Amino acid sequence: MMEFLARPWPWYVAGPLVGLMVPLLLLLGNKLFGISSNLRHACAAVLPTRGLDYFRYDWRREGGWNLALALGIIGGGLLAGTVLRNPQPVAIAATVADLQRLGLHDFRGLVPAELFNWPALLSGRGLALVVGGGFLVGFGTAYAGGCTSGHALTGVADLQKPSMLAMAAFFVGGIIGTWVLLPLILA
Repeated sequence: MMEFLARPWPWYVAGPLVGLMVPLLLLLGNKLFGISSNLRHACAAVLPTRGLDYFRYDWRREGGWNLALALGIIGGGLLAGTVLRNPQPVAIAATVADLQRLGLHDFRGLVPAELFNWPALLSGRGLALVVGGGFLVGFGTAYAGGCTSGHALTGVADLQKPSMLAMAAFFVGGIIGTWVLLPLILA
C-alpha cells in the first residue's frame, strides 16, 4: 500500500478522485468547490472588527469549511512531501529537455535552481516572473470571478458558459505564457 501511495498516481485514479469533490460538496452542503475565496475568509478571520466592510461578515459560516479544505490541501501536500516522499525523480524528460534549451540546467530539486533561489528572485528576471505572474494570476482570478479550480471543476461540471470561457482563457494564457513569455523572460 505504501508503494502505491509513494508514487505518482495514474490519471485514471487521481482525476476521478478530484472530480468527485464537486458532487460531494454539492450533495453534502450545497457548496461550490474553489480555493481563491480563502484569501477573503482568512483576512476576515484575522481582522473581524477592523478594516474594510468587505471583510465584515460571518466568515465561519460562509467560509470556514473552505478554509478547512485549503488547510487539508496544505496538510496533504506536507504529508505527501515528507512521509510519502518518493526519492526517484518524476519522468519528465521532454520538459527537462525543453527547459535546457531555454538555458536552465540545475534540476536537482523539484524546480530549476536557476529560477527558484534568493539571488534569482531579486534579479529583474526573477521579479518579472514572481511579481508579474502574481499580478496576472490575481487579476485573472478577479476578472474571471473565480480560480481555475472553481471554474474548471465546478463551473464546467455545471456547464456554465462563463466557466467554459474562463477555462479556454486559462489554457490560452498558459500556452502563451509557456511558448511566448517564458522564452522571452529567460532569453
